[in-house]
Amino acid sequence: MDLDRRHSKSTGFVPSSRFVKGVGALVALWCAVFAFISFWFEVTDRFASGPHAENVAALSVVNWYVFALKLVGVAAAVLATTRPPRFLGAPLVSVLLWAAFATVAIYVLGSLVQAVVMMTGIAGDAGRIDAVSVGYVFAFLLAAGGFGVLAISYARRASLGKRELIMGVCGAPLVLGSILVVLPTLLEAVGVLES
Repeated sequence: MDLDRRHSKSTGFVPSSRFVKGVGALVALWCAVFAFISFWFEVTDRFASGPHAENVAALSVVNWYVFALKLVGVAAAVLATTRPPRFLGAPLVSVLLWAAFATVAIYVLGSLVQAVVMMTGIAGDAGRIDAVSVGYVFAFLLAAGGFGVLAISYARRASLGKRELIMGVCGAPLVLGSILVVLPTLLEAVGVLES
């Protein structure tokens, strides 16, 4: 604790509370579990058979990319509860946290819109919405809330302004776009993904 106080006086950075450390640990664990699921898909050849078997190589590339993003989420959650590392700096950590929050929140919002579209009969089959899919979206909603708590707390403790928030939130569509548009387009262009 003494070390934290000395660092706080020298940098102006306030150490995180027990609550924030708890949220950080839970969010890091959540990201690690989801990263492990991606890893498990790869070591068990999850997509080698079934309806997407012809695109197994493309799915593997996307899966490893998402695995790496989940590990970045683990790092961001851990960094949110510690003093800023010298090689990164508080502004970059704050941008990462806001980007993680916004990325997961947009994903949840998209899932909710999809559910409404399915339940109203506009498109899709409402019968596919079950307890597992609701639990999945709820888990992402909790993660978004956790990243939001971490981002707000970190910005306050590091005395940062709105710039990091704006940069992080603007980065979220880029992250999702890289997964849903850019990567598939590149994989299709090199002949790994069937159209």
